[in-house]
Amino acid sequence: MTKRLLDFIFSFFGLLLLGPFLIFFIFLVWLEDQANPFYFASRVGRNNKSFKMIKIRSMVVDAEKKGSETIGLNDKRITKVGKIIRKYKIDELSQLLNVLVGDMSLVGPRPNTPKEVVKYNQQEQILLKVKPGITDFSSIIFSNEAELVADHLDPDYAYDTLIRPLKSRLGLVYIENQGIKLDLKLLFFTLATLFSRKLGIELVRNTLEKLGYREEARAIDGFGNRRN
Repeated sequence: MTKRLLDFIFSFFGLLLLGPFLIFFIFLVWLEDQANPFYFASRVGRNNKSFKMIKIRSMVVDAEKKGSETIGLNDKRITKVGKIIRKYKIDELSQLLNVLVGDMSLVGPRPNTPKEVVKYNQQEQILLKVKPGITDFSSIIFSNEAELVADHLDPDYAYDTLIRPLKSRLGLVYIENQGIKLDLKLLFFTLATLFSRKLGIELVRNTLEKLGYREEARAIDGFGNRRN
């Protein structure tokens, strides 16, 4: 089974199964302020091609004009409903539409904004040679990203210094070992993380160890129970 076929099947049936659930939260988002419940985020994909990543809106309208790109846990732009959907990653599920049309894959390095991509060094440019994904190693390790930058005066600087270096390295680890077997593992790890972040991190750590990436496995220990 090819990666694209796996993406299409999982995203198609995922949208069918989750449709009523997503519609419920889409309605709640609209009900809160009667504005468009979707947010179309500018991201850079494979071969430096820009696309719009579809998210269920968790922040006030035009939030990007009212603060930094990086979002902290206590960001005042997050709506009441947004706090719920961000906590349980419900806002990310609409990206199955991006997978269905081929902009993204289920598993792959998380896409970054144009402003972040221009900061990429030569090694990070390799991240743009594959389709970005909904989840990967870093999505599990940094599932509490908002907490990590919550107390920093400059969340964007905190992201660049605390998160991006390891996030990029983990994206490269994925590219070096990509395959259907690893994709299925990461999908399972992602589901496990929804119930226990500690378990998800442990699964990632063990996988990195088995693949021979001991330095990266040690690096994620600092984010296991870390808040800032």
